[in-house]
Amino acid sequence: MPFRKEPPYTHGTPAGTAIVLVNLGTPDAPTTRAVRRYLKQFLSDPRVVEIPRAVWWFILNLIILPFRSSKSAEKYASIWTDEGSPLKVNTERQATLLRARMQERGHRVQVTYAMRYGQPALPDVLDSLKAQGCDRILILPAYPQYSGTTTASIFDAVFSHFSKVRNVPELRLIKHYHDHDAYIQALKASVLAHWAANGQPDKLVMSFHGVPKRTLLLGDPYHCECHKTARLLATALGLKETEYVVTFQSRFGKAEWLQPYTAPTLQELARQGVQRVDVMCPGFTSDCLETLEEIAMEAKAEFLHAGGKEFNFIPCLNGDAAWVQGMMEIAELHMVGWPTMAGAALREEEKKQAEISAEQARRLGATQ
Repeated sequence: MPFRKEPPYTHGTPAGTAIVLVNLGTPDAPTTRAVRRYLKQFLSDPRVVEIPRAVWWFILNLIILPFRSSKSAEKYASIWTDEGSPLKVNTERQATLLRARMQERGHRVQVTYAMRYGQPALPDVLDSLKAQGCDRILILPAYPQYSGTTTASIFDAVFSHFSKVRNVPELRLIKHYHDHDAYIQALKASVLAHWAANGQPDKLVMSFHGVPKRTLLLGDPYHCECHKTARLLATALGLKETEYVVTFQSRFGKAEWLQPYTAPTLQELARQGVQRVDVMCPGFTSDCLETLEEIAMEAKAEFLHAGGKEFNFIPCLNGDAAWVQGMMEIAELHMVGWPTMAGAALREEEKKQAEISAEQARRLGATQ
């Protein structure tokens, strides 16, 4: 098997550590050509579409790409900013803020970002880190809830890339953080901040990205993890079961997907007399086409057309300070044992951990 060309190994070179924040991806531009190129890469992934390859090749190349690319390009154009794709802008900002927070904390680590589809391509980022001497790499997916269609695809790409590398770095991959307290608390803070400015709605709708129902029946934990996130957030907010609802968006094709579907649910709520809804997307950590166009534009129009009076979209966490802190805590949890902290910071952390251990021992003794 041919291996990738690598920089020569130098004995005694200190090993570096890196964190790679990996998101789904985005077209390079809101044009038909760029969107077609992106969709072809995305929809060619067998993790994303589990249809026999020969059949799917025909459907994808002769039906979907010729007809869907221009329509998708129009949608991307409706959310595109002067800085570019919102998903890319937000993901890059998260990586920049996380890098600064890790440095403040005393960690000597590189923090960068990559896309599973599109640019910057994950294999290129991994090659760059290895060339810079990073022999410890932590993969942090932008997906809080694990799914074979998303998180596992990132893992596939990482393993495939390093299967052609002779000197493989130490790898750690974060599977999920759907129930991590720092993530839940960041979501809670964003909702409370929105309510402080706008008041509380009749119903909070938590819309997660959908996947085919068969993935649940075949053992994918995504559905359960979405509901656990919603349950923990509702508890943190002090909501009753009647005050929030969990839905799934972005259904594609004729097969049954996870239900209830977001758009029909919003229409039904309006018909039932619900005057105001606030909608958030806890499965996305960065705003993107699925949140800014599908929810904040399309879903809003459908709710109001069905008789609803007020629709508010609560933005994703993006570069929120509480979420940057949350990412750091999640990363630290998975970097235990890696020598990333400088002398003074390391001693301070060891002191802190010793104090925590002593306090835990004191409490244990007091209960006996």
